[in-house]
Amino acid sequence: MKIVVAGTRGIPNVMGGVETHCEELFPRLARRGFDVIVIRRKSYVCDGLKEWNGVKLVDIESPKKKSFEAIVHTFRAINEAKRLGADILHLHAIGPALLVPYAKMLGMKVVFTHHGPDYDRDKWGFAAKTMLKLGERMGCLFANEVIVISDVIRNLIKQKYGRTQHVHLIYNGVSQPDVCDFPEYFRELGIEEGQYILGMCRFVPEKNLHHLVEAFNRIRSGNVKLVLAGDTDFEDDYSRGLKDMARRNGVVLTGFVKGRKLHSLLTHCRCYCLPSSHEGLPIALLEAMSYGVKVIVSDIPANKEVGLPPEDYFPVGDVDALAGKLDEIIRRPVTHFDYDMTKYDWEQIADQVAGIYKSNKKS
Repeated sequence: MKIVVAGTRGIPNVMGGVETHCEELFPRLARRGFDVIVIRRKSYVCDGLKEWNGVKLVDIESPKKKSFEAIVHTFRAINEAKRLGADILHLHAIGPALLVPYAKMLGMKVVFTHHGPDYDRDKWGFAAKTMLKLGERMGCLFANEVIVISDVIRNLIKQKYGRTQHVHLIYNGVSQPDVCDFPEYFRELGIEEGQYILGMCRFVPEKNLHHLVEAFNRIRSGNVKLVLAGDTDFEDDYSRGLKDMARRNGVVLTGFVKGRKLHSLLTHCRCYCLPSSHEGLPIALLEAMSYGVKVIVSDIPANKEVGLPPEDYFPVGDVDALAGKLDEIIRRPVTHFDYDMTKYDWEQIADQVAGIYKSNKKS
């Protein structure tokens, strides 16, 4: 079966939750015998790759403009998928899902993965939010199969669109942790093992990293530092302001990191913190849990679905409550935890997605 994937910026080593999801999932599906083609946005990749880990890669131009690039790229990707003779077009996220009816008109079967209600993100204006809501509607009403990454999203589409058939709850996954040391990198950053709190995500308003910086500044941190790992796709007033705020307050900024650098940061952090106001099912949180580190997260539904102990949550937007949690962590010895990660196994997830593809195989 030929599976063409669109809606992601690209793989490998492209920042974003959808991108990490696709990077983990589709090589596994290729190993299960599917002919997988991922269509990438040319402006995000400069590796010259035509294939990676068994996945074929096709690069298509798209305007690098926040409001238009996803929909323009998806339109071009759907036409390419038709030209390639796709048995199934697998679209990711509600923006690209706006064109599900177009793909169906061209005769393709469509699997749509709903990664979260992106119209709740602070970065979008009224027009963009309206189009994202329409994209969610088109995907949920017209896709042959809908995959949701959390029970919160499954309930949302049931309530809004009445869709209960051909809806599959398949969680995001997490790989086995690569516990490692990287002393040279730590010296470069000026941090010590167990002496830093880690925030790891994109620098966008709904992640509320400014709350994390504010909370950290309200406590006596001693030798413990705050490290923010990540960046933004589109530099804007928020990301510039966050970076300036961080530098003024002695926060360590790593930029976008992957591989050994990221693994070493996860291995040795005192705590991982995610204060966001909007998530689908955060892969970054699952990654931190896989390393057994203490986590402190906002009490939004997507984070609560992970099922952490009550003391690991704080009311979203409550900087004082977050500061209190961080202060407790700094005062206590470093502790590691054995979280149950069974349902976040990528091999099991790949089997579930493969089953959906096979059920839509042309006769």
